[in-house]
Amino acid sequence: MTHALTVSSLVLRSKQLEIDAVRHLARRAELVDVVGQLIQGLQRERGASSIFLASQGQRFADMRRRIVDEVGPLEARMRAALAEHAEPAQGATAKGLALMAWALLGLDSLAALRSQVERQAMTAHDAVAAYSHLIAGLVELVFHVADAVGLPSVSRLLVALLHLVQAQEEAGQERAVGALLYASGRGDEAHRQRVLHLIDAQERSLRVFAEFAEPALRARWEQQQLAPGVAQLERLRRTLCAGRADAALDSDLSDAWFGVCSERIDALGLLQVDLVKRLREDCEAHILAAQQDLQDSRGLLRGLRDNPPPRTQSVDRFFDAAVAPEAPASVQPGESAALLELLQAQSARMARVEAELDAARRTLNERKVIERAKGVLMARLGMNEEVAFRVLQKTSMDQNRRLLDVAEATLSLPDIAFAQQGARSHDR
Repeated sequence: MTHALTVSSLVLRSKQLEIDAVRHLARRAELVDVVGQLIQGLQRERGASSIFLASQGQRFADMRRRIVDEVGPLEARMRAALAEHAEPAQGATAKGLALMAWALLGLDSLAALRSQVERQAMTAHDAVAAYSHLIAGLVELVFHVADAVGLPSVSRLLVALLHLVQAQEEAGQERAVGALLYASGRGDEAHRQRVLHLIDAQERSLRVFAEFAEPALRARWEQQQLAPGVAQLERLRRTLCAGRADAALDSDLSDAWFGVCSERIDALGLLQVDLVKRLREDCEAHILAAQQDLQDSRGLLRGLRDNPPPRTQSVDRFFDAAVAPEAPASVQPGESAALLELLQAQSARMARVEAELDAARRTLNERKVIERAKGVLMARLGMNEEVAFRVLQKTSMDQNRRLLDVAEATLSLPDIAFAQQGARSHDR
């Protein structure tokens, strides 16, 4: 038997779907937490592997093995989380499933990568690149979750979390590349430029984090910048980046470098833990509020649900603020006004929600466009990542245009323009 469609049933169903959506989001927050912990473990493994290989097995051999053992349970949790979230009931999208498949492919390749590192069958540079490639897929999975959320407060938290995770990864790469240089005992211009690029990238990511994070978390991060280890990190950075390109480096400083970089990354990790906790709390608060609204809606709409109006015009009066509602006999005096007030409040709330969501979406979209523009320059002109970004940045400053506008213009250029630019670069 088919039930008649009513306003009350639609309102109540809408509220129930909102509750279901927040529950799905809460479960995705759990996935973000698992992914974040695995990223941190792999970052430590990458840094230790970098020192181990650059020192030709003389340093960090035991530490690297201990870290691999610590990452094992995190990897198992990640596989279990992927299996759970791939279920149809979890509401995964096609893109989400594709990113999960990419993450699983990376996990499947870990055993072979670790074997190569253990046998010193690859360079430190190649090991850093391989781990970074794997971690990039995990970061993109976090990005997808942030891009798919429809609640403004949660979206702001996820934008902050995404850029915090990105800053951690950039700090992790800095640790690995710097460790490679110190452990090898010699400078290298390409790697030094990479470190400079990563320092700049961290600052950009942390600026966005600070913009979207809650004041208490921002204050905590600012306080952490006063820790003694931060000053030591800056001194070690200057040693790496301010001397001659081929200057000798004290290999004994590799341990100190790894230590202070790890302190910084651990501090970011604690912020990530608090952000995920706040995300869970926000989801729970939304669910409780929506459940309360659901109960209130039942009370307000009981008369309409149990005694549907005889004419559609009677229903219209509930939604038209310009028409003084003339309550049918089945609705008690005041109930129609209460219903109208409820619907008007919901409309105003939705307008505020859309404005806040637009701000979060713009930030996420800017990152995607700039990343795509960098990728185009790298693919078509053979640039590495830091050179591609510097080209975009310099063009932005030279032309007094926003970086986003330059990136969008880069994406719209035809192939022939890149071919001509490549030819000019070759001639020079």
